Amino acid sequence: MSDIENLILAFIITFLSTIFFTYFVRKILKDADVTDKPIVTEHRHKTGTPTMGGLAMLLGAALAASVYFSQNNLVLTVLIMLSAGVVGLLDDLLGLKVKEIQKVVRNITTKAINIGRLTLEPGEEARVATEKAKEDLPALLKQKMVEITGETPIKSEEKERDKIVAQIILGVFLAATGAVSSTVLGFEAGIFIIPVVIFGMIGSINSVNLIDGMDGLAAGILTIASGACVIFSMIQGNLGAAVPFTILTGLSLGFLVFNRYPASIIMGDTGSFALGAGYITAGFLGDVIYFAVIALAIPIISVIISLMHRAHVIKLPVEPLHHTLNYKGLSEKKIVALYWSLTFLICLVSLLIYQFLW
Repeated sequence: MSDIENLILAFIITFLSTIFFTYFVRKILKDADVTDKPIVTEHRHKTGTPTMGGLAMLLGAALAASVYFSQNNLVLTVLIMLSAGVVGLLDDLLGLKVKEIQKVVRNITTKAINIGRLTLEPGEEARVATEKAKEDLPALLKQKMVEITGETPIKSEEKERDKIVAQIILGVFLAATGAVSSTVLGFEAGIFIIPVVIFGMIGSINSVNLIDGMDGLAAGILTIASGACVIFSMIQGNLGAAVPFTILTGLSLGFLVFNRYPASIIMGDTGSFALGAGYITAGFLGDVIYFAVIALAIPIISVIISLMHRAHVIKLPVEPLHHTLNYKGLSEKKIVALYWSLTFLICLVSLLIYQFLW
């Protein structure tokens, strides 16, 4: 069987098994009432949608690894995915507990007003999320500048510090295997490859996790980016890199069958952590990390914009950026299509440039 036939078979097995596992897991989660509790007002209609669907991806990945156990890169990638998925699963389980109820207010004046760090235009709504906003609310209500239009339950989450520590451990584990090349972009990094791997692990997991905020957004982007990495690896004659990315493409596309708008299941942190960790692991082990990072540019840029917002360099009415676009009136379907298109364009241009220059 040729290399291309092997890749096609690996994709088909992963794609079909992920569809089956997603259907199976969705039924169990729905019966157990393990469902989403959106914190974004515009996503109230998603309440009751089964979450933690990333479990189906982990099952599909495990099946693929068992079939292609001779591929060391794939086995290690799946082990990292399983480990990261468990970390995400813990956060999903914690998210079943409501931490607080936040009020939603609307500007009922004819001019813009400030509440916390937000500027509300006439008629605009927002959650009273920050401590500063909560302090401002009583005065604004007394002056009849805003009205309370509803309440939103906010789920409990792991502390950011704990998540980062877990991600650092995953990066250390990957680096400690000795399977990652110490050469990056032609330069010998030596022992400094360890912080590079750790930084890559943290960046990839958080990029995928942050972008997973709309139906099909993360799964679609990972399908396109992973598929592009398969093509890039095959152009290089690098089958060792192509196999894990083929499995990731099959996982993402198989899950997208049920996760596309309107989603009947959500991957949760279980899925986003696993996909982010698996993607960067495949990039490092296959020595195609530079192209993998470029292909994931849209989620990475989204993280950078959010960090700028948190550092008070810029101000977003809602974080992250795709929620701001939704807040400003762009529909969820159009935002997802825009992000998919940009990812596809970036991957296509990068592949063409590589072909012509090398």
